[in-house]
Amino acid sequence: MIKFGPSGNSESFYAAGYQHTEEAAAYVRELGLDCFEYSFGRGVRMTEGKARSIGQAFADAGVEISVHAPYFINFANPDDEMAAKSYGYVLDSAKMVRAMGGRRIVFHPAAQGKDTREQAVLRTEDRLKVLRDYIYLNGMQDLMFCPETMGKFAQIGTPEEIVRFCKVDPVFTPCVDFGHVNAREQGSLKTEDDYRRLLEGMIEGLGYARMKHFHVHFSKIMYGAKGEIKHLTFADEVYGPAFEPLANVLHALALEPYIVSESDGTQAEDALAMKRMYAACGASLSKND
Repeated sequence: MIKFGPSGNSESFYAAGYQHTEEAAAYVRELGLDCFEYSFGRGVRMTEGKARSIGQAFADAGVEISVHAPYFINFANPDDEMAAKSYGYVLDSAKMVRAMGGRRIVFHPAAQGKDTREQAVLRTEDRLKVLRDYIYLNGMQDLMFCPETMGKFAQIGTPEEIVRFCKVDPVFTPCVDFGHVNAREQGSLKTEDDYRRLLEGMIEGLGYARMKHFHVHFSKIMYGAKGEIKHLTFADEVYGPAFEPLANVLHALALEPYIVSESDGTQAEDALAMKRMYAACGASLSKND
């Protein structure tokens, strides 16, 4: 079943007097949301005991939890020692999400650096084969490792590159950040046809079964000549992308992703707005049928 939820806690969470991630479980459920993404963006500094405590709270609330691995992962780094750290960041994140009772680990694949695009992509692909081996050696192949589409030209992670990476092994499931795609492509996602073209291309590359429950990040994002600048809220009327055309395409293609709002400070509210838009699209389609 399709799920909607926030990445981290909204400003309203703290304004209500809450502080701890365990409290976010009931807060998210009371809003009518289904999932939550915990970010290890600045490093995995959590004990397994804390992870289990968080996991119990989310299990009690019936809210699924995922994690975002540290932002400084770079599988295209020419330095093997630095690449080894990236394996550790992903695997440490996986240990924590397992302790939390979740299954999904989102990670940024790489930065291009001084290499040509193809050199960086090929090195990333080779390193993901090594990561795959570590995943199996650690008995983590039941988890979902989600390389993410990226928003800046200097980053590795176009939709086509993410499909290529996910072809390495079924342990990899795409994370499509539609705000990133839109920013990188200078406002490419406007109509249902735009979203359909993107998703059908990925389905063609990976197959429907691999894409049915893919991971989604969604927010409006300001962009410039080099791509992504900063995350915005649904109140923005300049940059986009809009969610409603995507909602219609998800219904049409019978896709049931895990959708995480990354809006700037209103992520829970905007996740709920997406859930309502998706439900309204479904009701409209049923009425027309």
